[in-house]
Amino acid sequence: MKIRKGDTVQILSGNDKGKTGEVLETIPKTSRIIVKGINIRKKHIKPKKQGEEGGIVPVECSIHSSKANVVCPKCGKATRIAMKVEDGKKVRVCKKCGAIIK
Repeated sequence: MKIRKGDTVQILSGNDKGKTGEVLETIPKTSRIIVKGINIRKKHIKPKKQGEEGGIVPVECSIHSSKANVVCPKCGKATRIAMKVEDGKKVRVCKKCGAIIK
């Protein structure tokens, strides 16, 4: 997976198409990501202790990583990621403008 925690991504398909958000968590085993403010679902919470309140809480659910593209910090466009070796280290590079993505 070329998407990492902390990246800004743009959603390519689904109900949230065109929206952008920050990646909160990546799940490499299933190639899924959790993005802030994207794929919101309602979760019903039951009170566990005396005095605690239950209710309906909005929660971000995971989406497949192929439905999101990283937004390049230099050109500001959603782009695919290329890998390049510089000074013996692999770095991520924007395919549109060639800028290094940290």
